[in-house]
Amino acid sequence: MKLSAKIRYALAATTRMAQLGAEQESVTVISLAKDLDISKIYLEQIFSSLKRAGIVLSIKGARGGYLLARAPQEISIFDVMRAIETSLFAENPETVANKAPEIDAALHAVVFARLDEAITNALKNISLATLVAEAESHGDNYMYYL
Repeated sequence: MKLSAKIRYALAATTRMAQLGAEQESVTVISLAKDLDISKIYLEQIFSSLKRAGIVLSIKGARGGYLLARAPQEISIFDVMRAIETSLFAENPETVANKAPEIDAALHAVVFARLDEAITNALKNISLATLVAEAESHGDNYMYYL
């Protein structure tokens, strides 16, 4: 499965938002773009889709920005990906339907449908909270006290 840059950036941005959590009331696209080295214009397009899908909420005004619509453990990777690409799984074209329809039917039933289901289930079982925990296990997260 090949993921588009849009999906990868959406996952990175929502994971960063989940990392910030209660530290900030809202996060601006500009700050996320700087943090993640992503084009601000591209990120605005992504957030438009995320907002439409109910993944993020927008706050207007001087202290405006975006925040996650639900807790990170309640937002699955599948939710984020589906917000960006409405058709995650392309319809598998007929393989040999004209000459061997029974083989084509078997491929769809045993291979393509099962793969789609397995991938969907896997993505639905990974939350933003899971990504945050994994990111923290890979980073140098030193706590400084003053």
